[in-house]
Amino acid sequence: MESLKKSHRSLLWCVFVLCVQLALTGGCPADGRTWVPFKDRCYHFVHGDEDKIKSYSFEDAKTHCKGFELLTIQSEEENKFVIDYSPEVWKNSPPVIVWLGMYYDSNTQNMTWLHDNAVTFSNWEDGSLTSDLAPMDKCAALHTNTGKWEIVSCSDDLENGVICEAAQDKEKAKRKPSAVLSALVILSVVAIVGVSAVVWFLHQKHNFGSGIVTAFEYHPPFRVPDTDQSCLVEAEETDSTP
Repeated sequence: MESLKKSHRSLLWCVFVLCVQLALTGGCPADGRTWVPFKDRCYHFVHGDEDKIKSYSFEDAKTHCKGFELLTIQSEEENKFVIDYSPEVWKNSPPVIVWLGMYYDSNTQNMTWLHDNAVTFSNWEDGSLTSDLAPMDKCAALHTNTGKWEIVSCSDDLENGVICEAAQDKEKAKRKPSAVLSALVILSVVAIVGVSAVVWFLHQKHNFGSGIVTAFEYHPPFRVPDTDQSCLVEAEETDSTP
């Protein structure tokens, strides 16, 4: 009985989480992959097969995120989001280092994002910017256990994590949840009512024993004997009279 009550509460919680998640992910890409929303951006954490060692070159990372962006960090809050969410994806694994969508711009002689936006926030490891790598071979990676960034080789280094990023479609986010959420709410209500009915029935049965079952016993309706049967009964009674 107690387990059913827990299941009931779990169902309610799952419905709430699904509704919130659906509302939040309305503007993320619908390409069959799992996208996690954060503010006005969406993130896809590439995790691959759990039983295989992962290693991605910079070109591999860009291929995985084709049509979108490699991870770009614009604020300390966004950097913290990546640190906090990474353990949810890469469980029981060594510290994951992910590629950043960054390269060395020879025109400005600074590191810049692949979409040519200036780096307005950074979290470099001490001494990382003094790398001995050739300028044109400088890329960047983020340590998900510390949140620190480091300069790495674009051509030689392999990292074990990739995060793709996309902007949320604000118009899609406004349109999409309404119809889907309505259907989800209806199905959820039906499921909750069904589970509640089962819990109530078992609770009643537990409290009143078999009484609730007795209340539903079938009693055939009274049926008046037909004319032939009535005559036969009367004849038998007459014969038995002395």
